[in-house]
Amino acid sequence: MNQVMETLLTRRSIRAFEKKPIPREVLEQIVEAARYAPSGMGLQTWKFTIICNREKIQKFAAAIAEVLGRENYTMYEPEVLIIPSNEKSSKFGKEDNACALENIFLAAHSFGIGSVWINQLQGICDDPKIRVILDEFAIPADHIVYGMAALGYSAAEPKQPNKIGKVYFVE
Repeated sequence: MNQVMETLLTRRSIRAFEKKPIPREVLEQIVEAARYAPSGMGLQTWKFTIICNREKIQKFAAAIAEVLGRENYTMYEPEVLIIPSNEKSSKFGKEDNACALENIFLAAHSFGIGSVWINQLQGICDDPKIRVILDEFAIPADHIVYGMAALGYSAAEPKQPNKIGKVYFVE
Protein backbone atom coordinates (compact mmCIF):
# COMPACT_ATOMS: atom_id res chain seq x y z
CA MET A 1 0.00 0.00 0.00
CA ASN A 2 1.39 3.43 -0.83
CA GLN A 3 2.06 6.04 1.86
CA VAL A 4 -0.90 8.27 0.97
CA MET A 5 -3.36 5.38 1.12
CA GLU A 6 -1.89 4.22 4.43
CA THR A 7 -2.33 7.73 5.88
CA LEU A 8 -5.92 7.90 4.62
CA LEU A 9 -6.87 4.49 6.00
CA THR A 10 -5.19 4.80 9.41
CA ARG A 11 -6.26 8.34 10.44
CA ARG A 12 -8.70 8.39 13.36
CA SER A 13 -10.36 11.08 15.45
CA ILE A 14 -8.48 11.53 18.72
CA ARG A 15 -10.34 12.76 21.79
CA ALA A 16 -7.63 12.53 24.47
CA PHE A 17 -4.40 14.48 24.11
CA GLU A 18 -1.07 14.52 25.92
CA LYS A 19 0.21 17.79 27.34
CA LYS A 20 3.10 17.93 24.91
CA PRO A 21 3.90 20.83 22.59
CA ILE A 22 3.79 20.44 18.83
CA PRO A 23 6.88 21.89 17.11
CA ARG A 24 6.23 25.14 15.25
CA GLU A 25 7.86 23.75 12.08
CA VAL A 26 5.36 20.88 12.06
CA LEU A 27 2.41 23.24 12.57
CA GLU A 28 3.63 25.38 9.68
CA GLN A 29 3.67 22.32 7.42
CA ILE A 30 0.20 21.25 8.56
CA VAL A 31 -1.20 24.70 7.78
CA GLU A 32 0.62 24.71 4.44
CA ALA A 33 -1.27 21.50 3.59
CA ALA A 34 -4.52 23.31 4.47
CA ARG A 35 -3.62 26.24 2.21
CA TYR A 36 -3.22 23.83 -0.71
CA ALA A 37 -6.68 22.28 -0.25
CA PRO A 38 -9.20 22.63 -3.07
CA SER A 39 -11.04 25.92 -3.10
CA GLY A 40 -14.19 26.69 -5.13
CA MET A 41 -13.13 28.62 -8.24
CA GLY A 42 -9.68 28.93 -6.64
CA LEU A 43 -10.89 31.94 -4.65
CA GLN A 44 -9.24 30.95 -1.35
CA THR A 45 -11.35 33.31 0.75
CA TRP A 46 -10.19 31.61 3.94
CA LYS A 47 -7.93 32.56 6.82
CA PHE A 48 -6.15 30.12 9.14
CA THR A 49 -5.66 31.06 12.79
CA ILE A 50 -3.48 28.82 14.94
CA ILE A 51 -3.95 28.97 18.72
CA CYS A 52 -0.99 27.45 20.58
CA ASN A 53 -1.99 28.52 24.08
CA ARG A 54 -3.91 25.97 26.16
CA GLU A 55 -5.33 28.64 28.50
CA LYS A 56 -6.76 30.61 25.58
CA ILE A 57 -8.17 27.44 24.05
CA GLN A 58 -9.88 26.52 27.32
CA LYS A 59 -11.22 30.07 27.76
CA PHE A 60 -12.70 29.72 24.27
CA ALA A 61 -14.12 26.27 25.11
CA ALA A 62 -15.73 27.72 28.25
CA ALA A 63 -17.40 30.47 26.22
CA ILE A 64 -18.71 27.90 23.73
CA ALA A 65 -19.96 25.78 26.65
CA GLU A 66 -21.80 28.76 28.12
CA VAL A 67 -23.43 29.78 24.84
CA LEU A 68 -24.47 26.21 23.97
CA GLY A 69 -25.37 25.16 27.52
CA ARG A 70 -22.80 22.33 27.49
CA GLU A 71 -21.42 21.91 30.97
CA ASN A 72 -17.72 20.95 31.22
CA TYR A 73 -17.08 21.31 27.49
CA THR A 74 -13.31 21.37 26.79
CA MET A 75 -12.83 20.60 23.08
CA TYR A 76 -10.92 17.58 24.44
CA GLU A 77 -8.19 19.88 25.84
CA PRO A 78 -6.01 20.01 22.72
CA GLU A 79 -2.50 21.36 22.58
CA VAL A 80 -3.31 23.42 19.47
CA LEU A 81 -6.49 24.66 17.83
CA ILE A 82 -6.48 25.52 14.12
CA ILE A 83 -9.39 27.73 13.15
CA PRO A 84 -10.11 28.05 9.44
CA SER A 85 -12.51 30.92 8.88
CA ASN A 86 -14.06 32.05 5.65
CA GLU A 87 -15.84 35.09 4.34
CA LYS A 88 -19.56 34.86 5.09
CA SER A 89 -20.24 35.94 1.52
CA SER A 90 -18.18 33.10 0.03
CA LYS A 91 -20.44 30.84 -2.00
CA PHE A 92 -18.16 27.86 -1.34
CA GLY A 93 -16.79 28.76 2.10
CA LYS A 94 -18.21 25.77 3.94
CA GLU A 95 -16.96 23.29 1.38
CA ASP A 96 -13.57 25.01 1.09
CA ASN A 97 -13.07 24.87 4.85
CA ALA A 98 -14.11 21.20 4.96
CA CYS A 99 -11.44 20.39 2.38
CA ALA A 100 -8.86 22.41 4.31
CA LEU A 101 -9.77 20.65 7.55
CA GLU A 102 -9.38 17.23 5.94
CA ASN A 103 -5.92 18.23 4.73
CA ILE A 104 -5.11 19.38 8.28
CA PHE A 105 -6.23 16.04 9.74
CA LEU A 106 -4.27 14.00 7.21
CA ALA A 107 -1.13 16.13 7.47
CA ALA A 108 -1.27 15.99 11.27
CA HIS A 109 -1.62 12.20 11.17
CA SER A 110 1.38 11.94 8.85
CA PHE A 111 3.44 13.61 11.62
CA GLY A 112 2.05 11.32 14.36
CA ILE A 113 -0.25 14.03 15.70
CA GLY A 114 -3.85 13.30 16.58
CA SER A 115 -6.80 15.46 15.58
CA VAL A 116 -10.53 15.82 15.92
CA TRP A 117 -13.08 18.01 14.16
CA ILE A 118 -14.75 20.60 16.41
CA ASN A 119 -17.94 21.85 14.76
CA GLN A 120 -19.88 23.77 17.38
CA LEU A 121 -19.08 27.27 16.16
CA GLN A 122 -20.83 27.78 12.83
CA GLY A 123 -24.16 28.87 14.32
CA ILE A 124 -22.76 31.02 17.14
CA CYS A 125 -19.90 33.07 15.65
CA ASP A 126 -21.87 36.30 16.05
CA ASP A 127 -22.89 35.65 19.65
CA PRO A 128 -21.25 38.48 21.65
CA LYS A 129 -19.51 36.04 24.04
CA ILE A 130 -17.94 34.22 21.09
CA ARG A 131 -17.33 37.25 18.90
CA VAL A 132 -15.20 38.95 21.56
CA ILE A 133 -12.85 35.94 21.59
CA LEU A 134 -12.79 35.68 17.79
CA ASP A 135 -11.85 39.37 17.77
CA GLU A 136 -8.99 38.62 20.21
CA PHE A 137 -7.83 35.94 17.76
CA ALA A 138 -7.97 38.48 14.87
CA ILE A 139 -10.68 36.53 13.04
CA PRO A 140 -12.50 39.09 10.88
CA ALA A 141 -16.10 39.97 11.74
CA ASP A 142 -17.13 39.16 8.17
CA HIS A 143 -15.86 35.58 8.57
CA ILE A 144 -17.61 32.45 9.80
CA VAL A 145 -16.05 29.38 11.39
CA TYR A 146 -17.57 26.16 10.05
CA GLY A 147 -15.23 23.81 11.88
CA MET A 148 -11.97 23.73 13.79
CA ALA A 149 -9.15 21.22 14.19
CA ALA A 150 -8.12 20.26 17.72
CA LEU A 151 -4.58 18.84 17.60
CA GLY A 152 -2.26 17.05 19.98
CA TYR A 153 -0.32 13.88 20.54
CA SER A 154 -2.73 11.05 21.30
CA ALA A 155 -3.01 10.04 24.95
CA ALA A 156 -4.72 6.74 24.06
CA GLU A 157 -4.81 4.19 21.28
CA PRO A 158 -7.58 5.18 18.83
CA LYS A 159 -10.51 2.86 18.26
CA GLN A 160 -10.83 1.06 14.98
CA PRO A 161 -13.79 2.34 13.00
CA ASN A 162 -16.83 0.37 12.05
CA LYS A 163 -16.73 -0.32 8.36
CA ILE A 164 -19.99 1.30 7.37
CA GLY A 165 -21.32 2.66 4.14
CA LYS A 166 -22.10 0.88 0.95
CA VAL A 167 -20.17 0.91 -2.28
CA TYR A 168 -21.79 0.21 -5.62
CA PHE A 169 -20.08 0.32 -8.99
CA VAL A 170 -22.09 1.11 -12.09
CA GLU A 171 -20.40 -0.04 -15.27
